[in-house]
Amino acid sequence: MDMTGMGQFAGTLADAARSIVLPCFRQPLPIEHKADHSPVTRADRAAEQRLRELIQQSYPEHGIVGEEYADQGREKRYRWVLDPIDGTKSFISGMPTFGTLIALLDHHTPLLGLIDMPVLNERWLGLASGVTTLNGRRCQTRTIEQLAQAILFATSPDMFQGDEQRSFQRLATAVQLHRFGADCYAYGLLAAGYIDLVAEADLKPYDFMALIPIIEGAGGVITDWQGRPLSLESDGRVLAAATPALHQQALKVLNAESAVE
Repeated sequence: MDMTGMGQFAGTLADAARSIVLPCFRQPLPIEHKADHSPVTRADRAAEQRLRELIQQSYPEHGIVGEEYADQGREKRYRWVLDPIDGTKSFISGMPTFGTLIALLDHHTPLLGLIDMPVLNERWLGLASGVTTLNGRRCQTRTIEQLAQAILFATSPDMFQGDEQRSFQRLATAVQLHRFGADCYAYGLLAAGYIDLVAEADLKPYDFMALIPIIEGAGGVITDWQGRPLSLESDGRVLAAATPALHQQALKVLNAESAVE
């Protein structure tokens, strides 16, 4: 497979999503709530529908997994994984930190991942066979190896429940600084060397599959909370780190027994 060509096609998809999403940003939009109580707008649905049309036109033999519509061709070797607006809550709140996520899988292995930030005009592309770029220029994670020096992000404290909440709090206490609210942008910041850790829970495959080649291509590590590779069947708990040493330390903290029984 021509991965350069696939990367260019992923960029075409991101451009198409931008053309639909940007005119709707900070405009009055009806908001619906799905069965899981998450919000959705016509911009989410229109953008995904357009991406599906473009994929079917150019690669009808490929399958598609998306957030807003039923899966197509889950049995096919190559599948696109789409999240037209990752961070819909940010989008409807007027926050510019929402993005579009696009991944291409070979069976369960991501071949490429793309994060596009329409308002900020920033785009990360990671290829499994190459490096990660930000707006066409190579980017790399930082070399931090100690938790006490690390900056940690998560989208919201609300995504952690029960033991997850206690585990995240242990990690947040161990780092230099922790912040909330960046959605997929946090992973781009990690790949570009501005932060060092992202720990999240309750994610779906369309929330994280695109992130894998981006983080790994920039020199980082991304797994579930047990250190296992992420896949379409993962439990939704994600840990991304700038370095292998930092990743191992964070795993130990997340999985340590709580001091309070």
